[in-house]
Amino acid sequence: MTEINKILVTGAAGFIGYHLSERLLSEGRQVTGLDIFNDYYDPALKEARAALLEKHDGFRMVRADMADRDAMKQLFEKEKFDGVVNLAAQAGVRYSLINPHSYTDTNLVGFVNILEGCRRAQVKHLVFASSSSVYGSNTRMPFSVHDNVDHPVSLYAASKKANELMAHSYSHLFALPCTGLRFFTVYGPWGRPDMALFLFTKAILEDRPIDVFNYGRMKRDFTYIDDIIEGVVRVLDMPARPDPAWSGDAPDPSSSHAPWKIYNIGNNRPVELIRYIEVLEECLGKKAQKNLLPMQPGDVPATYADIGDLVRDTGFHPSTTLEEGIPKFVEWYRNYYRV
Repeated sequence: MTEINKILVTGAAGFIGYHLSERLLSEGRQVTGLDIFNDYYDPALKEARAALLEKHDGFRMVRADMADRDAMKQLFEKEKFDGVVNLAAQAGVRYSLINPHSYTDTNLVGFVNILEGCRRAQVKHLVFASSSSVYGSNTRMPFSVHDNVDHPVSLYAASKKANELMAHSYSHLFALPCTGLRFFTVYGPWGRPDMALFLFTKAILEDRPIDVFNYGRMKRDFTYIDDIIEGVVRVLDMPARPDPAWSGDAPDPSSSHAPWKIYNIGNNRPVELIRYIEVLEECLGKKAQKNLLPMQPGDVPATYADIGDLVRDTGFHPSTTLEEGIPKFVEWYRNYYRV
């Protein structure tokens, strides 16, 4: 197993980045966090996460924009990271309909700066966040990493697919080990305020109605944050390798002749949105006022992760149920906001 002890986590003040940094630090690794602390959602939440990380001796936060080429060049030259986990991104499917340029700035320009830094510093492994949204118009369930994903239905999804392709080119040209992780609807404590669980909890506690799209029939492979982090850490310690069985005559979209690999990380158990709301109502002891609405542009009716490759290669199978995970979020929310 490759020793990966000095790690750059981009988006470290974000939801997943915070949890990953805490886990790596608990294992005695050195973590440099990178975050721009923008106002896509309440920066106070990012500052609160960062303050907890900065209590660790092995942690340092760099406040910079990964789209800043010079800043990224200097960071990689100075630090000599063993591994990089790129979690920084302009997130959100719906926001990409109103602010497309923020996606190209961060998800494309920023990501090529990370790739360049990894190449020049000869980083042992780049792990990067992709998304279940890359499956786009695909309807065959469960979504498999071996299926073609060339029909995105949002610019966010297209930018994530582009990240996978960009990483492949660097893996091919420079033998840079790269692994992309397609996350499926992550939730849990310290979650993002623009995500359904946070929005619903806030609205229900404030006696406001919640918008329930696709009349609650939407299905999502809701994945608890601890399961995501366990998957990321296991993959980080297994740098991607060329697939000896890969053939250009019948190319497998999940692997390559280069050291490049794609995995799904999901709960492998899709649940209807209406059930998600029911579990939340039970935890809050309060019924939601539901504003039932049709599907939104850029959304998909269902997500369902085939995690066979992840289980085979890492031995890990996400298993946290909604009935276990949602109460932990509610407990955090009540404590953090004192409600």
